[in-house]
Amino acid sequence: MKKLLAALSVALLAVSAGAAHAKDWTTVRFGVDASYAPFESKAPDGKLIGFDIDLGNEICKRLNAKCVWVEQDFDGMIPGLKAKKFDGALSSMTITPEREQQIAFSAKLFNTPTRLVAKAGSPLKPTADVLKGKSVGVEQGTIQETYAKTNWAPKGVNVVPYQNQDQVYADLLSGRLDAALQDEVQADLGFLKTPRGKGFAFAGAEIPTGAAAIGLRKEDADLKAKIDKAIADMIKDGTYKKIAAKYFDFDVYGS
Repeated sequence: MKKLLAALSVALLAVSAGAAHAKDWTTVRFGVDASYAPFESKAPDGKLIGFDIDLGNEICKRLNAKCVWVEQDFDGMIPGLKAKKFDGALSSMTITPEREQQIAFSAKLFNTPTRLVAKAGSPLKPTADVLKGKSVGVEQGTIQETYAKTNWAPKGVNVVPYQNQDQVYADLLSGRLDAALQDEVQADLGFLKTPRGKGFAFAGAEIPTGAAAIGLRKEDADLKAKIDKAIADMIKDGTYKKIAAKYFDFDVYGS
């Protein structure tokens, strides 16, 4: 009897400890780098806007949770997530094997390629031999930075990292950079089709770089399950397509 009571006590303590550490997720904090329109940026009044912002707010609605947005430079997203500054990195983060060693990812949100941008009529192309000796700007911590440093920098391309995408474009406009490497949709809608992008164009072909998702802590499997269900339901009931249509005239979800 004593052994049975002891076993029951241990089991109850384990359940109590688990309950004490479980989160109810009535508030979900998303980290975001607001320099990447149309995915995430700031309106003139300072309000966060964009495709990722709308998706995050809809996910929170379906979780019956309050959405809190925490601004963070992109290269600090994974450290900030692991340090519990926020619960998810919702900022056009591409799924990569290297990132998957550190964090978990939600179901896919969208899939867009990478493109090089340079002055209109430029002979530049996204290859190391053509870009050798040239300066190419990238946002720190992005898949584009990894790609350029892995494939181009060892072959003589000057890859220049910046804290955010707006800084990349500022130096491209000033002539300090010969080209910039970033997400194709961001470059198209957030730069080329705006007044400041006049005189610039895509240079060369697309570079496939993978799908984007929400970065999550590996231990928060319950939050991942809730978010994955919300994403699946949004796609199934047409809400995802409705939100996407506000920003894109093509299938941003991809294959």
